[in-house]
Amino acid sequence: MSLRIAAYAVCVEGGRVLLARLVSTEGWSTWTLPGGGVEHGEDPFDAVVREVAEETGCDAVVERLLGVDSRVIPAAERAAPGGPDHQNVGIFYQVRVTGGPLRPEPDGAVAESAWTPVPDVTALRRSSLVDIGLTLARTRPPTGHVAPVPVGGLIQH
Repeated sequence: MSLRIAAYAVCVEGGRVLLARLVSTEGWSTWTLPGGGVEHGEDPFDAVVREVAEETGCDAVVERLLGVDSRVIPAAERAAPGGPDHQNVGIFYQVRVTGGPLRPEPDGAVAESAWTPVPDVTALRRSSLVDIGLTLARTRPPTGHVAPVPVGGLIQH
């Protein structure tokens, strides 16, 4: 089983959420939250700010920890076939954008970023991370632990 620890930004302003569209080398694309892997020795708090800047071009500040989600994605459900089962430990932060123009990630997998009306999210081909982050932002569980979030529709892991 593979393991990834990642930090994700949930930035909701004026009824819109900041999303990033990932495009793979194989040509598939999916919308997700800005964020990504925590580097060795890096604080997840710092990682989420770095990832927002890298993926969207925006400066951001963390307002609060929303929670942690840990889930195992069976190999058969992974977007990239042929890999093992995968555990993703996601640390979700409420983040506020303080400046910077939206832009694609230079030499990266993010082709574009966009402020998307929250009601329009369900029609997007998206990562389950989007639903988890929005659920945490809406419910703000006191323990920071999100119960399993039902995912479906156009969801990708």
